[in-house]
Amino acid sequence: MNPIRTIIIDDEPLARELIRSYLKEYTDFEIIGECINGFEGLKAIQDLKPDLVFLDIEMPKVTGLEMLELVEELPIVVFTTAYQEYAIKAFEMNALDYLLKPFTRERFKKSIDKIEDRIKNSTEEISKLQNFIETPPLRKEALDRVVVKTVSSIKVIPVADITYLETQDDYVLIYTAEGKYLKQQTMKYFEQALHPDNFIRIHRSYIININDIISIEPYEKTSYQMLLKRNIRLPISRNGYTLLKEKLNF
Repeated sequence: MNPIRTIIIDDEPLARELIRSYLKEYTDFEIIGECINGFEGLKAIQDLKPDLVFLDIEMPKVTGLEMLELVEELPIVVFTTAYQEYAIKAFEMNALDYLLKPFTRERFKKSIDKIEDRIKNSTEEISKLQNFIETPPLRKEALDRVVVKTVSSIKVIPVADITYLETQDDYVLIYTAEGKYLKQQTMKYFEQALHPDNFIRIHRSYIININDIISIEPYEKTSYQMLLKRNIRLPISRNGYTLLKEKLNF
């Protein structure tokens, strides 16, 4: 078997050293890179195309989860984190395993066994994280920023800067005062992830920032349209109008 080309992404030197020391026991693994944040990690994955990534979640600038959303061809991913509450999100992103810091040599070996088995049997179903840790509670915090990849950089957009979102098949267009950005994600995801006090779906194609509303105006006989800042006008569906009445109490 060819060496399993591995990248370690973690902002903590001791955490990287621990993984490096554990991996010394396994001759089939070759560490081809180490990164200290999500920006470096994304570039390393794109340039080096590893088979495996050990990925921390809580890192400066961009989290491991946010970074992974920008990767086009995913390697095998094992999350390494001190935070149990991210496990379900990691599972949704098809992580092979979720190592909860501080993890033991024995626990690390279980991950190695899964990785080797996965590579030898590429059609095997990704194991469920529940086999390794107790099911954690769902993280209830609303989304507070969105990370997008532009032609030349990675941009972090605070959700407060979003005026509205528009569906584009398997993508979503995010509009801000600075411009618009394409994100490979669904409207349903944003509908559930954005705080309901600040964002509302007014149409199957649009979610708007309530703080950017200027007015709700009649449009034709029985329909309405939304006027947002910067003279943006969007249609409102019947269901959207009902939700607006409930939310804004008019």
